Amino acid sequence: MKIRIISGIYGNRTIEGSGTNRTHPMSERIRNAIFNKIGNEIQGADVLDAFAGSGSLGLEALSRGAKSAVFIEKDRVAQNVITQNIDTLRVNKQAKLIKAQVSSYMKTAEQTFDIIFVDPPYHDPQLSTAMELIGLLRPNGLMVLSYPGRGEMPTELGVVVVDNRSYGTAALAFYRLEASE
Repeated sequence: MKIRIISGIYGNRTIEGSGTNRTHPMSERIRNAIFNKIGNEIQGADVLDAFAGSGSLGLEALSRGAKSAVFIEKDRVAQNVITQNIDTLRVNKQAKLIKAQVSSYMKTAEQTFDIIFVDPPYHDPQLSTAMELIGLLRPNGLMVLSYPGRGEMPTELGVVVVDNRSYGTAALAFYRLEASE
């Protein structure tokens, strides 16, 4: 399955889908909604694409001017697809693939991020791990969580839900880490 980069310097180029049924590719419509909402924050941002699948969120961010993208993926097939997609777009200097479970990465993570995309598999949403990723946000950083539309939106202290949208079977929650005073 091919996935189209929507906009930016790689706009209309195609990348490979995750190649596994253990991940769910986010629809172009939902990706477009995310980037329309946060477009002005992408330029120069350090981005984390957790549960990366094909890497489409991080690669879209790089296409739109993000400074760097870190991809976390545990599935070997999906890891190979991400590597191929990074090579296809020639973004090796700005992109880094972490071959691990997100929960394992959290134990040793040293970098913080301006924007974190969290798109766990719907059959195993791992919402507690997803919410722990907020600890990797910089002050005023933004986390975008995709979760099953029928589920309850998770919340966390010190984080403001700035938007919540539903797209049929999928829902998006946008969280902003409050800057400490």
